[in-house]
Amino acid sequence: MKRTVQDVISTIIAAIPGAPYHDTVDTLKTGDPQQKVTAVAVTFMATYEVIEHTIQAGANLIITHEPTFYSHRDETAWLEGDPVYQAKRRLIDDNHIAIWRFHDYLHSIDPDPTTTGLLKALGWAEYAVPGKPNTCRLPTRTLGELVDGIKASLGLQTVQVVGDLQMSCSKVGISVGAIGGRVHIEAISSEALDVLVCGEINEWETSEYARDAVSTGHPRALVVTGHSASEEDGMREVLPWLQERLPGLPFHFIATGPALRMG
Repeated sequence: MKRTVQDVISTIIAAIPGAPYHDTVDTLKTGDPQQKVTAVAVTFMATYEVIEHTIQAGANLIITHEPTFYSHRDETAWLEGDPVYQAKRRLIDDNHIAIWRFHDYLHSIDPDPTTTGLLKALGWAEYAVPGKPNTCRLPTRTLGELVDGIKASLGLQTVQVVGDLQMSCSKVGISVGAIGGRVHIEAISSEALDVLVCGEINEWETSEYARDAVSTGHPRALVVTGHSASEEDGMREVLPWLQERLPGLPFHFIATGPALRMG
């Protein structure tokens, strides 16, 4: 007997300690909760292209980590007259695609798949400090060498960097997604990090702290990979967790990739 969309969601939430949460963005964004699930597409973000690939794969439920409609809580009233929103919504509705966000609950899994997935992609899992998976003790290298390795491991053409490319670095922190400048800065300071590798920043927060650190004789470095590059491997990492709890249900991982390219 096939599972419904709501069966899938309820099974996932039941496996999260402390769930359900009273205030969460992890809600059904589109579709009928009683619809039978043919297959599930797992992705970082349900872009128009990802939805097209989902349809081609014969899936009708998308589990996405980030918003579908361009705001944290997927409010759509402000988009009602927008042709891009209308086209995307038409593709979703015409093909009976249910979309559920798996963000807050995903980050509550211990260990967080977004962290372990990124560590594996970078080849740093063995260097994670016991009890502190967001901090790594790497063999000493220059910042330039670290940057080249990150780009190669994540398949990136470019990253953003603050710091002296010739500085030696060993103690490196990772921070996926867009957790905010204060958390970044406190991690750099409290852990005495040489480098913080993060997904996304406000350009008046962490980057300016790192620049001032260099200027004041406290050399620190920052590497910004982009949000999707920091968390996409985490969505691939969570697949076995999902398959274990939903046996027999076909799953497909669909890569999103970054929207921004070099100009």
